[in-house]
Amino acid sequence: MSLYGRRVTLPVITPIVLQKRVVKVYSEDDTCRTLEVPSDITARDLCQLLILKNHYVDDHSWTLFENLPCLGLERIIEDHEVVIEVQSKWGIEEGNRLYFRKNYAKYEFFKNPVNFFPEHLASFSNEINEAMSHTEILQMFLSASGYPEIHSYLYAKEQGKKTWKKMYFLLRRSGLYFSTKGMSKEPRHLQLFSEFSSSDVYMSLTGKKISGALVSYGFCFKPHKAGAARDLKQLYADSEQIRTCWITAIRLLKYGMQLYQNYMQPYHGRGGCGSLNTPMRSISENSLVAMDFTGHKSRVIENPSEALSVAVEEGLAWRKKGCLRLCSPSTLQNVPSNMAIHSSQPWFHRKISRDEAHQLILRQGLVDGVFLVRDSQSNPKTFVLSLSHGLKIKHFQIVPLDEEGKLFYTLDDGHTRFSDLIQLVEFYQLNKGILPCRLKHYCVQIAL
Repeated sequence: MSLYGRRVTLPVITPIVLQKRVVKVYSEDDTCRTLEVPSDITARDLCQLLILKNHYVDDHSWTLFENLPCLGLERIIEDHEVVIEVQSKWGIEEGNRLYFRKNYAKYEFFKNPVNFFPEHLASFSNEINEAMSHTEILQMFLSASGYPEIHSYLYAKEQGKKTWKKMYFLLRRSGLYFSTKGMSKEPRHLQLFSEFSSSDVYMSLTGKKISGALVSYGFCFKPHKAGAARDLKQLYADSEQIRTCWITAIRLLKYGMQLYQNYMQPYHGRGGCGSLNTPMRSISENSLVAMDFTGHKSRVIENPSEALSVAVEEGLAWRKKGCLRLCSPSTLQNVPSNMAIHSSQPWFHRKISRDEAHQLILRQGLVDGVFLVRDSQSNPKTFVLSLSHGLKIKHFQIVPLDEEGKLFYTLDDGHTRFSDLIQLVEFYQLNKGILPCRLKHYCVQIAL
């Protein structure tokens, strides 16, 4: 038999499993960093790696986001999710991105569930007393058997129609339903809108002008498969509080106890990339006491007003020393004459608009006390303090006062005056004054 007539069977070639993958991560100022990571790295471990490489402080608020610019959607990638698996659902030409930034509200519902699930949006069991504790509310959400019912009116498009209609929706363990007859909860009037096993919930970044909806607070369900834009199921809420309630409840329903374990894990240590952990120091505010060392013997300052006064004085004295050190004659010659002292502060964002400030705070979490200071667009000589409180963003005008040749800044028509914006921010970090809450977390746009 001729050699050329024989059939040769080649051995099966087993594909080599790649142990390392390359990922590109962006920050809010659109700088990016390319990293080679294990193929099974989780979102939390990738955040830890970026924290270590950039020498950031790990305050458990760093978060990885999945951003879909073509669809105008974004969602939190949960700490336990495998990053490469998230990327595997992307289309080649979709231009999707991973973003790394702070999000103070990621697990805030575990600390203040009442704020996220108000009575008019969440129904609990009739057998339970209405005055439920935080622990009892969380136990209901994390229970494998029961689950509070989330309900409200939302805007949705009817099948085959382009117009938006306001319908009554209910969230249950089996999925998201809408009522075909007013607010009726009878099974015959409920129709399934979406289930969650094969989809993720995203926040809409586009406004009502683009979507055609009557309101701006949108979210949607997107199937896991790539290129599923036509299968998006979009909804819009009347307020930020309603949207936040729905998205949070769906996250809890989808992942349950896993979210709570993610929340608690930083406090118990973790494996995997544990060697990448940055050192942490956790001190409760209640364990700190004010001391007076001016006399022959030190004493504890028990009067709250005196303690606050001493804290403000010490803070201002420390800042003035720092300013004198930084503004020595040798350094002053290198500083532009028109640069204000607050320009270098991380909480100051210069000439951003009201909408841009709103979006920046929203991206970093609607937690009480998240803030930034910016130039006023309506009045070039004034500034604006943008502050998150009660799942809303409020704006307060900082007005300059000129008295006898000296310039002061005030939030309360001159009752409390400050020589510069740094002094103003430091004061309201200690005392809420006329504000609804103290300034706690400043919004900053990091660079990778």
